[in-house]
Amino acid sequence: MKEAVDCIDAGTEFCPCHLAESNECILCSQLQGSCFCDCLNWNGVCIYHEFINNGSKAKEGRKTYNCLVEKKVLYQNDVLLIKFKAPHKLAIDLVRPGSFIFIRTNENVYFDVPISILESNIETNIITIMIEIRGIKTKKLLDIKEGGEITIRGPYWNGVFGLKNLDKQVNNNVLVIARGIGMAPMMPVIRKLSLNNNNINLILDKAPYTDNYVQEYLSEYDVNVIEESVLDKGQLTDEVKVLIKSYIKDKNVNYIHIAGADILTVKIIDYLDKIQGEYIKLSCCNNIKMCCGEGVCGSCTARFSGHRVKRFCKVQADPRNVFEGRRFIW
Repeated sequence: MKEAVDCIDAGTEFCPCHLAESNECILCSQLQGSCFCDCLNWNGVCIYHEFINNGSKAKEGRKTYNCLVEKKVLYQNDVLLIKFKAPHKLAIDLVRPGSFIFIRTNENVYFDVPISILESNIETNIITIMIEIRGIKTKKLLDIKEGGEITIRGPYWNGVFGLKNLDKQVNNNVLVIARGIGMAPMMPVIRKLSLNNNNINLILDKAPYTDNYVQEYLSEYDVNVIEESVLDKGQLTDEVKVLIKSYIKDKNVNYIHIAGADILTVKIIDYLDKIQGEYIKLSCCNNIKMCCGEGVCGSCTARFSGHRVKRFCKVQADPRNVFEGRRFIW
């Protein structure tokens, strides 16, 4: 049976994309090489019709912008915060949870880095990002200067899995579990939950850092924060297990957002299954490696049982479907 999937770009100004030109469209059966329509996940727009009307070619892709750096702060030598001025439309496009951009220095024309949005202020057009300095690409970003320019490409939106579950949370008790650099992409999710009048509970693990770098942004929202270690040697701590169970039982939490490494998401899903919490709705960070952001280069692909391959820079899915049946190399 054919699996119904979502594409984050379906129906947007960037659809159809270059995948359609090669019969690799994520949604449209006719743009996958079939001679008939077999849409399992109708999104209100006929991608094939859009493709034909656009001259049987992809629409214009994301643009590249040179942006002025307003502020640069380096924490503990391995966490970099950058604020930059962006075009107004781009600032609007990057407000939603899961938004990210590709960033590089102007001198570097060979590679850029996908970075999640911490905050996009549509009043000032100032976009804030936080970067963990880990490898060659991110180390190069240390060369950025206040008052200088950076080159960005965007907008992209698939930085969070389970967006449908997030959108449905209105007037509910919800739980957010964040660890490390996951604090940054957590903030647009917190904003969305707050705007929808949810009672937000946050379990925050600063590790491997000593400070809460998003406290300034958290203080803008009514969030019940508990600082607690959530992982120990790759396993959930007993303390966080007790907290999760308590929130579900005593506060009727039926939605959890997980902002951290994949191992945190996997262990929380496993624990929920053990306590009969399969009904809990989830969303989580998309930590898949990306390069082009368009599903063309193959960096974002993951293989599943049954020889299935998914392009996770575009495929929007429930976290359980992302990790169930996936071939992992830890």
